[in-house]
Amino acid sequence: MNLHHYRFRARWDLPAPPAAVYGFLARAEEYPRWWPQVREAHRSPDGLGGSARVRAFLPYDLRITLRERERDAGAGLLSAEVTGDLKGFLRWTLSARGGGTRADYLQEVEVRSPLLRRLVLPGRPLFRLNHRLMMRSGERGLCRALAERPTTEKAV
Repeated sequence: MNLHHYRFRARWDLPAPPAAVYGFLARAEEYPRWWPQVREAHRSPDGLGGSARVRAFLPYDLRITLRERERDAGAGLLSAEVTGDLKGFLRWTLSARGGGTRADYLQEVEVRSPLLRRLVLPGRPLFRLNHRLMMRSGERGLCRALAERPTTEKAV
């Protein structure tokens, strides 16, 4: 077992159709507007990736670079390769659920940051809790953003 490897999953049930949710998730450079722990996010000039600085509840900034792997609005799929302090991938899978959307998130990464690698044994439970709290905050933020979007966008 690789102690530096993590698999994170989350499931968000959101009160909007998949196309509206996809529109928010596909614009990662706008995550800081609704997801407090995403402190900075920038799209690369080619539009196929970008970079982000993330800081949840632990006093440490993760710096990552993302490179798009898959973007399929019709299938509700978004995925990206992750490098930087973490190396691996992340994926959103969206599906209609009742009158809203179920958003399933999967992230498989290896910690590359030297400091976090040194703290792996005592820090592992804290890293998992930190991620869980960050995801919960992201879900709440996206629910608020979906509710606040203009009426014309709600029809998407």
